[in-house]
Amino acid sequence: MKFSRSSALILGAWVFFVGGYAAAALLLPHGQTLTTFSDLLECCVPLFANTCLLFNAASPYRRRNAFWMLLALGCTLWLAGVLIWTYIELGLHQPIHSPFPGDLLFFLHVVPFMAALALVPHARKMREILRFGFVDLLLLSVLWLYVYVYLVMPWKSVWPDQTLFRTRDLEAYLVENLVVVVGFGFLAIIARGGWRVIYAHLFGAMTLYTGGFLVAHYAVSQGQKYTGSLFALPMLGTFVWLGTVGIIAGRMSPEPEPVSTNLRRDAQWMARLGMLAVLTIVAVAAWPVFVGSSAPQAVRHFRMMASLITLFVATSLVFFRQHLVYQERTKLVHKLWDSLDNVKRLQTHFVQSEKLASLGQLAAGAAHEINNPLTAILGYADVLMDEHPANTRPHSIGEKIREQARRTKDLVTNLLSFARQVPAEKQLLDLNTVLTGAVQLRNLDLRGKNIRIEMESHSVLPAVRGDPNQLLQVFYHLISNAVDAMEAGGGGVLLIRALREKGMVVIEFSDTGTGMKEPEKVFDPFYTTKPVGKGTGLGLSICYGIMQEHGGRISGFNLPEGGCTFRLELPAVLAVFPHSPVLATPASETQTSTAAPAGPTAPTTNAR
Repeated sequence: MKFSRSSALILGAWVFFVGGYAAAALLLPHGQTLTTFSDLLECCVPLFANTCLLFNAASPYRRRNAFWMLLALGCTLWLAGVLIWTYIELGLHQPIHSPFPGDLLFFLHVVPFMAALALVPHARKMREILRFGFVDLLLLSVLWLYVYVYLVMPWKSVWPDQTLFRTRDLEAYLVENLVVVVGFGFLAIIARGGWRVIYAHLFGAMTLYTGGFLVAHYAVSQGQKYTGSLFALPMLGTFVWLGTVGIIAGRMSPEPEPVSTNLRRDAQWMARLGMLAVLTIVAVAAWPVFVGSSAPQAVRHFRMMASLITLFVATSLVFFRQHLVYQERTKLVHKLWDSLDNVKRLQTHFVQSEKLASLGQLAAGAAHEINNPLTAILGYADVLMDEHPANTRPHSIGEKIREQARRTKDLVTNLLSFARQVPAEKQLLDLNTVLTGAVQLRNLDLRGKNIRIEMESHSVLPAVRGDPNQLLQVFYHLISNAVDAMEAGGGGVLLIRALREKGMVVIEFSDTGTGMKEPEKVFDPFYTTKPVGKGTGLGLSICYGIMQEHGGRISGFNLPEGGCTFRLELPAVLAVFPHSPVLATPASETQTSTAAPAGPTAPTTNAR
């Protein structure tokens, strides 16, 4: 059978680290060479494990990433202890005595493994976030640090006793490792698929470590040498096994599994264990006071001071975590209020849309009815002009009747184009015609207001490809926004400029109103500065979406002299220049076309 790269890497790691160490321990005599080789190899093994474990910490799941990083952190703490061990043996050329300065690091390196267990990365959580994981890990570390200080440290520094120190150190360290072994074993039973394989390997690795620790502790207590002996082989095997777990996990890439319905998805076990630590500290500190203790007075005093200090630190962390939780909940409440306001605005917008839809249907029917007499009026005006020669009063009256009738017909056509809700039908357009239609439509209710709309076109614009109804809505909305802003300031002028820049057709709407308060937010949905009931904050966001659909851009900025400008850019069809301005609307009715009178204010339009 052909081995894969990962299988070859696993086999090579076991042969190189474990097989190489075993061969050196059996073949080399005990001395400086074996000690150097053993220490250097023990430093390299946790680095190998770290590399393989951290390879899996780049997934889309934050709990899974934190799981692998915590396992790597445990290996790093063990490496720190080994480095101190190596420095004493190789740098200072001194034998290792008990107590060892790095005992605390060896003891605490199991704490990240416990935190990794509490994450339960195989279960799919409702919220894949770890907002307070660092505080929870710190609280859990304080608990086990307190256990070590309470049980072990008095016999090391306060009341030195080598026998009690070794016994308490063994008991505390053994209990700590057994917690991890049982935890990984339990997860291996309840998990499925690839995660069951991973947990089973972790259970085996930590079981090997615990058994190797007991064997090594017994051998050292009997005067056997540890460095360079076969007693260190289980420790090396453990970290090679952890690296193997990382390689296997990278090969399988297991996904989180759905948890059972009776399991609470938001259970924060790290936080609960940390809070339990505070209660445990109180119980442990009260035990010698109420039950009694045979320890010396100095030891009891040391333990009481350690308990009080740890209780203060742990309680401070609990209060700090609660403060963070309160801040998070407050932000969520404010976001909920904003969401409710947005929902109310959206409901108002839907109601208004329904009203406008009904009004549009009514206006469409009325407009068709208006078009019929307008057609007759135009016909009679043509007859009147044909029957009387030019420069006569009847002919002049006929021209005026036809001009006003055509103007009314153009307004009706623009109103129908704006009210129609049809899928986008992109065609070649002259933007001057669409702009003129939007201005005429908005000019209907500007009589009596100190507001003026001016149009300025510097050149013949190339055609653009787009939907006339959607672009008409964009222009109409921008004009309406400018009119509202100028009306609030007592009046003003809206200047609309259309020009060509390179391969784009640019249209600028510049008003003399009050300007925008937050230009960077104007295109956000539901953002509005208008009073309740007058604006939903959806208009500009819809305009933004329409411009994106047409391959263009829209931007807004305030002017130094006051007011603001909205700049629209649409890609031009450079090979096509329209011969006459035509406003195209989707034809679902019979359309008739009439000749436009002279002048820029009366463009040719399709009448229905």
